[in-house]
Amino acid sequence: MSTWNPENDVDLLSGSEDEEEVAMKRDYHGREALLFVVDANLQTAGVERLMEALNIIRTAFISGILVNDKDLIGLIFANTKHSPPPLESNALDSIVMPQDCAVFLPLRQLTKPIVEHYLEFMGGVETQFAQVYGLAEPDGRGRFDYMIRLCIELLEKCGKKLNNAKIVYLTDVPNPTTSDHFQAALQKANDLEGKEFEFHVIPMVDDFDYEPFYKEFITLSRAIEMDAFQIPDAQMLREILADRKLKQDFLRRCLGHFSFYLGPNLSMSVQYYNYFQRRAYPRKVQILRRDNSLVSTKRVIMVQKKDEESQEVLHEYQIKSTGGWYSCNVGGRNLRISTEQVNRVRNLHKPQMMLLGFKHRSSLPEVTYSKPSNFMYPDDQSIIGSKRLFRALWERCLAREKIAICLFMCKRKSMPRYVALVPVEAPNKEEEKNYRSLLCGDGFKIVYLPESKHIRNIDMYDWNDTGNSASDEGVEFFQKVIKKLRVDYQPNLINDPSLDALQANLLALSLDFTTDNKSIDNLLDTTQQDKRIEKLLPDYDKIFDPEMEPAKKRAAKSTTDGASAPKMPKIDEEQLKNLDYVKELIKIEKLTSCTVAQLNFILKEHFEVTMGKSTKAKLAERIEALIS
Repeated sequence: MSTWNPENDVDLLSGSEDEEEVAMKRDYHGREALLFVVDANLQTAGVERLMEALNIIRTAFISGILVNDKDLIGLIFANTKHSPPPLESNALDSIVMPQDCAVFLPLRQLTKPIVEHYLEFMGGVETQFAQVYGLAEPDGRGRFDYMIRLCIELLEKCGKKLNNAKIVYLTDVPNPTTSDHFQAALQKANDLEGKEFEFHVIPMVDDFDYEPFYKEFITLSRAIEMDAFQIPDAQMLREILADRKLKQDFLRRCLGHFSFYLGPNLSMSVQYYNYFQRRAYPRKVQILRRDNSLVSTKRVIMVQKKDEESQEVLHEYQIKSTGGWYSCNVGGRNLRISTEQVNRVRNLHKPQMMLLGFKHRSSLPEVTYSKPSNFMYPDDQSIIGSKRLFRALWERCLAREKIAICLFMCKRKSMPRYVALVPVEAPNKEEEKNYRSLLCGDGFKIVYLPESKHIRNIDMYDWNDTGNSASDEGVEFFQKVIKKLRVDYQPNLINDPSLDALQANLLALSLDFTTDNKSIDNLLDTTQQDKRIEKLLPDYDKIFDPEMEPAKKRAAKSTTDGASAPKMPKIDEEQLKNLDYVKELIKIEKLTSCTVAQLNFILKEHFEVTMGKSTKAKLAERIEALIS
């Protein structure tokens, strides 16, 4: 992870109190903004390249409305001849519009009408784009600096507080500006760096040249050296942007900040997050049948004081959920503990991690089934210099093949857990072409160690005996079958099938179009697997006996078919005529063993009381009350 490279870290000797205050006041609240800019020059190489760029944006629109509709998304067309107004014409009243740009959608929260408007636009864009927007004259290159200024204005005047703002430029032109306006364009890179707006260029061709302009522009906007710039894979950038499942799978939301104590007077500040984001299913709600309006519920906690003798309510009042208490008997006295006191006891320690020692990496099993692992990385939010110390610990553990055993309390009011910090490296970009695996960087994997309650002792004697063992020939046969059906399982390429089906239904109902939900079918070719094991099927019939179908259970016979009649009650009515016998049933608590008809007979026979349709419990209660 280049974010904690010691070369880019601050100097410990040059740090000041102002820098510490800035680090402590970092704001993580706000929304994400994604502003797409499509170069109109894409239509010169054929409408297919333009449609590919618009389809990438289409997947981003669908992903935005499914994953997080609070984020802002906008769309601009650059280097156009005409500048038609957007659907909301008054949205650009305070914006200075350049001549060679057209705003299709200002930064807005995605809603169903906005997505439908974009899908309707894509329906006729192949034939109408050249007429509606056109291409800037004479060479198709407008003012690049004016376009960046327009993006900055849209981001600043969106009306929402932004935490992360990105400008995504889809183009196939290596040099978007002329020599006369080259310096003005580079000046806008400094403006982006000062306002902390990210700029990303997505090449729509594989052999894209960054040298004429974009290498210098990107390094200036990110405040890095020219030598540190690495040319990305253009095809991989397009796949990452077009992957509809990418954002919801890898939302790197920090789960918590805590201090990692290595020893006396030695600590560093770190963060951790999940490797994969947990699935957020839509919340279940209750609606009214007549108009589908939401039913609002309110929880009310009532406290009652009753009389000990008559059980009458003497006093009743309502309290808040935080105003309750716990009561327990200690030494014959009723002890009342408020929730505030309980929380005070549970909040004795802040979230932290304490180093206990080191072990060799071979002492940890490859797979532990206690709890999913997390990823830990450093940050200088509260302790300046944590990145350097973290880097030193990571490099030493990696070089000596060591793991760190720690005691970890992830959040307040939680129980401490023993964990192992396993150093992991980012995959090599030249060898690994799967863009999802490239999202993991250098750091420590937090492996939660199992405890005694996580281990079960299973008796294998019931099935692992000689009677259930197969012959050597049968074992060898199925070893061949397993080799034929072996598949390269990659869990990071498989989406949640239940969530896929849910989102497909939502899109079909709201936007009226279907999606391809292949999921695990991308890895399995059932036709090819059938061909692999087809030659082994004759051997299967020779080695193993034919399968016997289990005998089906007979259906229950009715009384007309000669079945036995249902069981009769064990208590006879002649016995119930004796009142002493009824009292004996009450004494041994067997009165409820009588049927409802027998209980009505007791009431009519001994007390001349007739009750309507009642349950057995009410009838027995009435008999006990009359006898007592």
